[in-house]
Amino acid sequence: MKADFLNFQAQTTPHPLGMQISHAQGSFIYTTDGKKHLDFVAGVSACGLGHRHPAIIKAIKNQLDKYLHVMVYGEYIQSPAVEFTKLLAKHLPEPLSQTYMVNSGTEAIDGAMKLARRATGRTQIIAARNCYHGNSYGALSLMDYEERVAPFRPLVGDITHIQFNEETCLNVITKSTAAVILETIQGGAGFILPHEDYLSKIKRRCEEVGALLILDEIQPGFGRTGKLFGFQHFNCVPDILVIGKAMASGLPVGAFTASKSLMSLLSDNPKLGHITTFGGNPVIAAACHATLVELTTTSIIDEVTHKEALFRKHLKHPHIKEVRGKGLMLAILLSDPDIANYLVLEAKEKGLILFWLLYEKKAVRISPPLTISEKEIELGCGIIIDILNAYSENL
Repeated sequence: MKADFLNFQAQTTPHPLGMQISHAQGSFIYTTDGKKHLDFVAGVSACGLGHRHPAIIKAIKNQLDKYLHVMVYGEYIQSPAVEFTKLLAKHLPEPLSQTYMVNSGTEAIDGAMKLARRATGRTQIIAARNCYHGNSYGALSLMDYEERVAPFRPLVGDITHIQFNEETCLNVITKSTAAVILETIQGGAGFILPHEDYLSKIKRRCEEVGALLILDEIQPGFGRTGKLFGFQHFNCVPDILVIGKAMASGLPVGAFTASKSLMSLLSDNPKLGHITTFGGNPVIAAACHATLVELTTTSIIDEVTHKEALFRKHLKHPHIKEVRGKGLMLAILLSDPDIANYLVLEAKEKGLILFWLLYEKKAVRISPPLTISEKEIELGCGIIIDILNAYSENL
């Protein structure tokens, strides 16, 4: 199987981790060699309710017995997508009331960029340095990491970059700006939180010049920060909200949400201003709806802050310089990139799944299922501390 994987499936790195998966359940992934691995990554934040949550599996199976794909997005009335988008609107502040479902977060970013340019008649889009919004051409064009973008030029034009959290950059936003697009919490840069009033100041500046604010909640969204969406911590409502990852508890999905008046611009002049065959797929939409019901009718989100405190309590070590992030979107900042690399690889051997961050090489991601238990948190943190102790002893 490993040889076939390397020969026939296109790779993303020269040296993939290569775990051969048997099955997964709850907070654990099992490999074909019989080993059990505690999952502190949750599919890079995609499996917010853990693996194979009963409510999600039930919703998927129920929809499988009715129908799968029947028509391109937006033409037929399909109850799973209607029910999900209606429930989502109920839990979002005004004017975020209408949602366009797509297939991934990066596609949702592209849709949001198109909508901003269509709505304002302007072309300039402002993004943050060290941002990560995905890898489609539109989303990739927002990146300022030359090593990653240079081989794929030319990219989408008229992109300007500002430094996240620096208010001196506010005057870069002008009447030529279509939109400012920011991650509510910068992920690949090291799980960097916005200063308390930074996002609200960006929003006010956008309003002054007639630009739109797009917030990328692909990773912080759906409970990961201790609220349904990360922006709810920071007194700022975006004009366009971009979501994905944990939205369907492990199925591929994305969406962008705005006011009905903004969204209507994609349906005319031209018609089919944004179109997708499989967006709003009924099976995936059923999983989205079941996920949102579970998050909004149980104590799962309420427990996130307590679980964050447990991680911070147990992750104390001379090699750990800082625990960044919010809720269960955390990153251990270590004293050296080599230690971070050692920790991820050694944890894999000891039955704990960790992962790296895109830009910050000294950081290790901790984004477990929101459903993780206190006992599982203590178990995984113990493995981390043991590995760091062993590293110190071998110096």
